[in-house]
Amino acid sequence: MLLLAGTGALLAAEAADKPLEAVATTGIVADLVRAVGGEHVRVTALMGPGVDPHLYKASFGDTQKLAQADIVFYNGLHLEGKMIDILERMGRRKPTYAVTDAVPRHMLRQPPEFEGQYDPHIWFDVRLWMHAVDGVRDVLAEVDPAHRDAYEANAAAYRAELEALDRYVRERVAEIPPERRVLVTAHDAFGYFGDAYGVEVLGLQGISTATEYGLKDVQALVDTLVERGIKAVFVEASVSPRAIEAVVSGARARGHMVSIGGTLYSDSLGDADGPAGTYVGMVRHNVDTLVEALK
Repeated sequence: MLLLAGTGALLAAEAADKPLEAVATTGIVADLVRAVGGEHVRVTALMGPGVDPHLYKASFGDTQKLAQADIVFYNGLHLEGKMIDILERMGRRKPTYAVTDAVPRHMLRQPPEFEGQYDPHIWFDVRLWMHAVDGVRDVLAEVDPAHRDAYEANAAAYRAELEALDRYVRERVAEIPPERRVLVTAHDAFGYFGDAYGVEVLGLQGISTATEYGLKDVQALVDTLVERGIKAVFVEASVSPRAIEAVVSGARARGHMVSIGGTLYSDSLGDADGPAGTYVGMVRHNVDTLVEALK
């Protein structure tokens, strides 16, 4: 967490007259801040539906929004890899908080292929995302103590909603026969989901879409699909479908028919007025899509 000394009193005074102006990098983080902040925080997301945060570069307009904000929230753990410098600069000027800072480090995935870094996609384990709720609650209460009670109440209500969501995911995954609980996607964003809910995850690319994949990677995944008889793979809303389509074509050339089971939301939410326009809606959409394709 990066908080400037003395900022809390200043922001508390301003918040007495108007909501805090918060800027969040991704739509997923923005949705979290809205849930906890309620009427006392006005949230702007830099990245809209379908935007890949691994590759996102801040525009001049983004830097203006960040400069004008009272507080900045981002995911952290290098999800916004090309924005690290600007986020660090903001942290020297104003409260700037990585929501993943609230998660105990021993609970984070550290895949060996990710060069010693943590997997940033913590939101796919709903229980880990509850830690992020607590972190946002505490930061908002620190910079705006006048509305501490509201932030605590909002966080408690949202936590209860996430408890119910976690149960829903577990119940739905249980509908899939154990031998079919295999999720194949373009990049390895669903590791936390797999660990939390007992689903094997296979990704063509690594943790970040900034990593390259080649013909050998496609062929290796095709071999796996054919050898294990996997019948469905999934595309991601924020990643080009070309890679997965190449895998499907490769499997068919080997006489193994594979279908695209649907579109999952990995690094971004869907349209604001759609079923995946919120974090809860996104998780429900993903698990429903997965279950219907695999069960």
